[in-house]
Amino acid sequence: MLSLEQELKSNTYPGRGIVLGRSADGNSAVAAYFIMGRSVNSRNRIFVEQDEGIRTEAFDPSKMEDPSLIIYAPVRVLGNQTIVTNGDQTDTIYEGIGRQLTFEQSLRSREFEPDGPNYTPRISGIMRIEGGRYHFAMSILKSDNGDPSSCIRNTFTYENPKAGRGRFIHTYMHDGSPLPSFQGEPKEIAIDKDIDGFTEMIWSSLNEENKVSLFVRYIDISTGKYETRIVNKELLKNSF
Repeated sequence: MLSLEQELKSNTYPGRGIVLGRSADGNSAVAAYFIMGRSVNSRNRIFVEQDEGIRTEAFDPSKMEDPSLIIYAPVRVLGNQTIVTNGDQTDTIYEGIGRQLTFEQSLRSREFEPDGPNYTPRISGIMRIEGGRYHFAMSILKSDNGDPSSCIRNTFTYENPKAGRGRFIHTYMHDGSPLPSFQGEPKEIAIDKDIDGFTEMIWSSLNEENKVSLFVRYIDISTGKYETRIVNKELLKNSF
């Protein structure tokens, strides 16, 4: 297993990232999602709660330039399933599952973001808790090494994940111009049993200049009850 702390500290710009897994005590399904930004438009965001999930919102509406790829609902809940993504494909998955499509089938209608030359990957995850059992899956839709004429679709499924282990996927391998897309299987990382310790570790490990917002949720696998933490750089004094 890799250290998530070291993975984050050694990368100034992983972009947006999703962590799914199981707490070290085995009791909780764990999800984390963070966003970073290099432009004023990207950094001018906060996470706010919406129903059982969250959405992004402009911190200062007067500074908002183009909302198309930065305002969306990263987290939505449908029954015993929690969806986490880096874009409006959250809604695509939510609606697809409502039509009896699978996670993978729902994403067939989508591809990477139209923000050439980066062609930012769409990363997505889904968690399902039923009858005291927990499974999750992750997906990435990316261009073929920057060629927008070809979309590479990878889905990874993890049944009954072991305690203290999770998977980490992010949009960019590192900073660059253009930004290089994530490569390989989601990274295996360790997960703490304590939501506050895990949240603090992720937030403090993200690059200070580029980090924007963080969401962490621990869901009790036996009861379905959950705890949530949200950290916003613009509202840090009031959020953490």
